[in-house]
Amino acid sequence: MSERFLSQRVVAVPPSGIRRFFDIAGTMKGAISLGVGEPDFVTPYHIRNAAIESLLSGETQYTANRGLLELRQEIAGYLSGRYHADYSPDTEILVTVGASEAIDLALRVTVEPGQRVLIPDPGYVSYAPCVTFAGGVPVPVRTQMENGFRLDPEQLERAVTPDTRALIFPYPNNPTGAVMRRQHLEALLPVIERHDLLVISDEIYSELTYEGEDHVSIASLPGMRERTILINGFSKAFAMTGWRMGYACAPEPLIAQMNKIHQYTIMCASRQSQVAACEALRTGRENGYRDVVSMRESYDQRRRLMVDAFERMGLKCHLPEGAFYCFPSIAATGLGSEEFCTRLLKEEHVVCVPGTAFGPSGEGHIRCCYATGLKQLNEAFARMERFIKRLGVSA
Repeated sequence: MSERFLSQRVVAVPPSGIRRFFDIAGTMKGAISLGVGEPDFVTPYHIRNAAIESLLSGETQYTANRGLLELRQEIAGYLSGRYHADYSPDTEILVTVGASEAIDLALRVTVEPGQRVLIPDPGYVSYAPCVTFAGGVPVPVRTQMENGFRLDPEQLERAVTPDTRALIFPYPNNPTGAVMRRQHLEALLPVIERHDLLVISDEIYSELTYEGEDHVSIASLPGMRERTILINGFSKAFAMTGWRMGYACAPEPLIAQMNKIHQYTIMCASRQSQVAACEALRTGRENGYRDVVSMRESYDQRRRLMVDAFERMGLKCHLPEGAFYCFPSIAATGLGSEEFCTRLLKEEHVVCVPGTAFGPSGEGHIRCCYATGLKQLNEAFARMERFIKRLGVSA
């Protein structure tokens, strides 16, 4: 009887396709997870110690709603120094409970009921549900392996209608590892400007780019700062997933409204997490982001190992240029994404995520995270190879 009190908008949204497989694996002895996008590194000691010292010294009070001013200043310096994106720490930066809260706030303060929000497809599982929760209409924009899963200006143009309000721009991309280099970004600007689109730029993987080129923030390009909400955080680059530290940067009118919802629903992010984030940026600036560089080099080694493994198995896989995921095609097996992952889990106890969890264009692909120890990766590859050989696939 209690079901009658539920919002049908929420009921209509399916549970996360990532967590479902992760939860099943939790009941299996000896399962290896390539499913959840979480670094296998522990948060560096000096970051943990800063939070411990803050706690022991009695710093247990609320912070300002927008976050500690010291942290906002560090964020401003970091974005300016690394990505040439300039924001005022006083009025244009909001510290949030993870980048996920920032995405939710950005959508809730900008999308009117029925307005369309474009999402590159495949794309992270939370984007479309968050658009729906905000009253908007999520619209997938197909990307393809043949062009590295980059967003194409012609495809973007075709997806725009008079009701389109915003574009979620998630690069480096989860799940595909796609990266938009400067020339790719510049090709999109005429479409974005012609249709007066807001850009919600999720740059949580900005530090995890490979192939010798640094990340370029779309907010740093001419004319884009005023129409962009830049979202980032600490979970991926600094191995701080459980600290739940994110932030949003945008012109003051947008941040003011995002902070209004944040005030009423969250109050502020954890003080100790903010202190830890301060330490991550301050020490990173002083030592050339040594911790980040070390982790990125390790991920670089693992991504090449994973791509080579899939090629040996007979699965076509493009070399991801960012994040820590591979998105191989499983077309050669003749199985759909859901069936492939279900059988792989049951028969070989390896967790991968069906590509369909990331949108309709993900069919025929699986997402595998290489932020896992080398020993586990190699064992997972051996199990997957056995499974694929049983399906009659050869390299």
